[in-house]
Amino acid sequence: MSDPRPRPLVIVPTYDEAENIRTVVDVVLRTVPDAHLLVVDDGSPDGTAEIVEGLAATDDRVHLLRRSGKLGLGTAYVAGFRWGIEHGYGFLIEMDADGSHPASALPGLIATVADAPSDAPVALAIGSRWVDGGSVVDWPRSRELLSRGGNWYAKRMLRLDVADITAGFRVYRSETIARMDLDSVDSKGYCFQVDMTLRVHDAGGTIVERPIEFRDRVLGTSKMSRAIVLEAMWRVTQWGIARRFGRGRRA
Repeated sequence: MSDPRPRPLVIVPTYDEAENIRTVVDVVLRTVPDAHLLVVDDGSPDGTAEIVEGLAATDDRVHLLRRSGKLGLGTAYVAGFRWGIEHGYGFLIEMDADGSHPASALPGLIATVADAPSDAPVALAIGSRWVDGGSVVDWPRSRELLSRGGNWYAKRMLRLDVADITAGFRVYRSETIARMDLDSVDSKGYCFQVDMTLRVHDAGGTIVERPIEFRDRVLGTSKMSRAIVLEAMWRVTQWGIARRFGRGRRA
C-alpha cells in the first residue's frame, strides 16, 4: 500500500557548491527516500548545475532549476516554492547546500508538520539552534554572538516567540505558502527567513521549533557578508516599527 502522505520537496539553493552538492543530495535522499530534491542554481561558474544534471539523469527524484545569475537566497526559495506548488508537493523544505543542516533531523521535522492533528495543524517546523537541545559546532565565537544577537533583536522588535527566527532549515505545509502573496516578498538575503516567519505568524499559522545540531561548513566559502547582515537589521527595524504603529503587511 502506498503512503497517503503528500510528498515532500527539499529545496536547496546553490551558488558555487560543487564540492558539497553531490554529498548533500545523496544523504538527503537516503534519509528520506520518498522526498524529491530541487536544486535552484544561480549560474554557478564552478559546475554545480552540471553535477546536478548528472544526478537527475539517473534519479528522477532530483530536479534542477537554473537561474541566470546570483539573484539572492530569498528569490531562490520563492522560485523553488512556486515550482513545488505547481508540481503538487505537500511539504516544502528549506535546506542549505553546504552540509550544515543535519539530514538526520529531516524525518522528525517533516513529521512535526505532517502528523499534526487536523484540529491543531502546524504550518511551519524550524530546525532550531537556540532552543533547549540545539547547538552549533565549529563556529567561531564571533559568529555565534552575531546569530544569537540577531535573533534576540528580531524576537523583541517583532514580538515573536521564536528562538531561532533566522534559521534556514525549515518544513512548511505547502498550502501555507500557497496562500501567501509571494510577489510581495523582496527580501534577498538571510532576512528572508525572518520575513517568512513573520508571514506565517501573521496568517495565524502555528510555528514549532525542534532542536538540531548545526555544523559549520567544511568545504567551500560562506555566502554571509556585511551587506546581508545590514539588510537583515534594516528590514527587521522597519517591520518592528511598522508593527508598533499598526502598519502590518499582508501575509
